[in-house]
Amino acid sequence: MLENQTSFEELDVTIVRCPVVLGAGPVGRAVAAQLASGGAVPRVLTRSGTSVPGARSAAVDVTDAGALAAALAGADVVFQCAQPAYHRWAAEFPALQRSALDACARTGAGLVAVENLYPYGAVAGPITESMPFNPCSAKGEVRARMATELAAAHTEGRVRTAAVRASDFLGPGVGASAYGDRFVGPLAKGRAADVFGDPDTRHSVSFVPDLAAALVAVAERPGAWGRAWHAPTAPAITQRHLVELVAAAAGTEPRLRVVKPWMLRLVGLFNPGARETVEMLYEFEADFVLDSSAAEGALGLTPTPLADAAAATVAGRR
Repeated sequence: MLENQTSFEELDVTIVRCPVVLGAGPVGRAVAAQLASGGAVPRVLTRSGTSVPGARSAAVDVTDAGALAAALAGADVVFQCAQPAYHRWAAEFPALQRSALDACARTGAGLVAVENLYPYGAVAGPITESMPFNPCSAKGEVRARMATELAAAHTEGRVRTAAVRASDFLGPGVGASAYGDRFVGPLAKGRAADVFGDPDTRHSVSFVPDLAAALVAVAERPGAWGRAWHAPTAPAITQRHLVELVAAAAGTEPRLRVVKPWMLRLVGLFNPGARETVEMLYEFEADFVLDSSAAEGALGLTPTPLADAAAATVAGRR
């Protein structure tokens, strides 16, 4: 990736006129909403043609580079927010991204991809974009290879690319995250949230609308391409504190239940998603802190306070 830049104040902003969003999960929907708020009418492509407010939707197999290239006709920027099921990452995720890269190479569109922190592995201290990859999980190795391929496409001049990396998601519509259905959902109903690892370690939580704002901001700034950024993320707090914030937003008592590794392995006998979570527990057993100061300074973005993010998440469920 290119060397870090600290400010784009002197650079022109390029308006994204013909954006395409791949995927209609929480991030894809948030990106579509962010684009629509700026006056664009994004196209959202999914296998089933899922309808997304404020966007034009179409059914396309994203893994078919030829079909995807045809669907990208006229696009200037593609936001890659699609992903396979968690337990199928190794088998399907790299091919999905390569298909998007190939389609963008055919059409000349730029590609901004959502990434995560898995490639860094277990890090002592704040995680910055300049840190080397040192994955300590199978899924971390997959994401590291994908991030390297994305960067190489830009360096080689094949496709203009950029990436925005986030920690575990919080936000409206978030289900599979550590802070999704089994965390916010129970608290909203007065029950105990499921928490991994040590509830008194600090953990960075990325609010999905903030991630979407960063993805669009990167696409609009020519100088931001060719590297990865960390999504603007509020200061890390303990998981216990996050339980308290969500419960306060829901008007319920803050209760939590620590999910042990053996419990995940037991559930994993019939739930592949739970089985795949076991290798990621290192993120919750010690402080796991994302440093997003580079993106905040260069892109002029401020993360949403977690109390406000918790309130918006609970409101979205209601």
